[in-house]
Amino acid sequence: MTAPNQSGWRPAMHEGVKENSYSRETATGNRGLMLEEALIFEIGTNETTGVDLPEPQAGADRLGGLGRSEPIGLPGLSEPETIRHYTRLSRQNYAIDLGLFPLGSCTMKHNPRLNEKVARMPGFADIHPLQPVDTVRGALEVINELAHWLIALTGMHGVAMTPKAGAHGELCGILCIRAALEARGDPRAVILVPESAHGTNPATAAFAGYRVENIPATSEGRVDLEALTARLGPDVAGVMITNPNTCGLFERDMKAISDAVHAAGGYVYCDGANFNAIVGRVRPGDLGIDAMHINLHKTFSTPHGGGGPGSGPVVLSEALSPFGPLPYTARTKDGVVHLVEEEHADEFAREHFGKPLQSFGRMSAFHGQMGMFTRALTYILSHGADGLRQASGDAVLNANYVLRSLDDVLDAPFGDSGPCMHEALFSDKGFAGGLTTLDLAKGMIDEGFHPMTMYFPLVVHGAMLIEPTETESKAGLDELIRALRSLAERARSGDESLKGAPYFAPRHRLDETLAARKPVLAWHGPATPGGTPTLSEQGGS
Repeated sequence: MTAPNQSGWRPAMHEGVKENSYSRETATGNRGLMLEEALIFEIGTNETTGVDLPEPQAGADRLGGLGRSEPIGLPGLSEPETIRHYTRLSRQNYAIDLGLFPLGSCTMKHNPRLNEKVARMPGFADIHPLQPVDTVRGALEVINELAHWLIALTGMHGVAMTPKAGAHGELCGILCIRAALEARGDPRAVILVPESAHGTNPATAAFAGYRVENIPATSEGRVDLEALTARLGPDVAGVMITNPNTCGLFERDMKAISDAVHAAGGYVYCDGANFNAIVGRVRPGDLGIDAMHINLHKTFSTPHGGGGPGSGPVVLSEALSPFGPLPYTARTKDGVVHLVEEEHADEFAREHFGKPLQSFGRMSAFHGQMGMFTRALTYILSHGADGLRQASGDAVLNANYVLRSLDDVLDAPFGDSGPCMHEALFSDKGFAGGLTTLDLAKGMIDEGFHPMTMYFPLVVHGAMLIEPTETESKAGLDELIRALRSLAERARSGDESLKGAPYFAPRHRLDETLAARKPVLAWHGPATPGGTPTLSEQGGS
């Protein structure tokens, strides 16, 4: 044990805690430049404001008796207090600009600043969806150009650009399938969803009014083709399949699955969330896919997280294209791109599909996410065909590097199923002392990493899903691997200190069950005798 310094503080030396941490807290709660920050209600007072406003002139009350009768109760902060508060909070967030995001269920990669520069150009950043169409011809050209490349990259026939996110795109694809079945008078009621599919797939099918039935996976983590074909029949509207799947594996039987479903009169929906692993190498249209959404933030690097904005265009086969939603863009014979709304839909449909429009309707009020379209098209054009192909190859290479660098200390349930695709899957099998995936993930926070996706897919107990993406260097991956090896070895040895991690984060291990069941969602002010305690007094954050 080292000697205490003059302040009487002694560095803590117990197992699992770095030597430069202290066994006592600071007087302020700050730790070096990681500043402790109270709730905004605890900083400001509701008796003051940060600005001086003139008293309003008396006039007629037009509020119809709905005027506020009590103080609003918002804290009043000065400008520097406000800026410091939110800046300090932002320093407690993890971000892609700080380090690697190993999330396996969501591709989180670097957003090139070129994309941001183009999206902020006048004419893109300041347009409004209610502007006259003649004033946004350039924006329509961008939408149509992106649509062209999405069709080319997937080998499909058409694309719906309006869906706002992945799950919204799933619903769009399923509604296209339902419209196609209704058009031929075929009242099918069942959607088949493999165990290895994304969790939103069965939710989407159920939301669209279908009965969902699961299809089991084989021992190697892929769809059981025999079980699927045995279930096909006149009541099956289609199958929703994720490829590459959530076990990080490519569905090698995809073409056989599509052929079997089509022979039975159904359609094939493919969850394209993992398209980043195959773009430029495999065209889903060649595999018999009828509909597939593309998460632009995952494959084409538009911003991800923070509540949006999302964008989930849906590519459609020739069989489903006439049933896609309005509006869509189309280039006429004079070379001008038009926004096709309902009043001209039949005219354009006959020109492009050779039949009248059979659209199921609209997915949203306007034309899609313009900022996301601009960024995605910039990404595609700046990379080119060779760059997109290299990106998917590097993503797969990085995932396999992580898998093979850790499979001697972490259980890889499908490690013998061949190379993985975009993500490496591990489990907590072999951990000692009651330690679990959650404990290892909390330890990752102490090591300076955002935890990986945990407990998903459900087919693997204690699952840990890691997707490094193509934007991480070997040096960055080696640092992640070194941290994970250390944590895995501690978990296998039964190191009890992992149960208390994280030690170095602004907030330590929470009672997550209590937080979920009894969340503290409102501010009630300082505690009074017999009153409600503050968030900090309740242990909230």
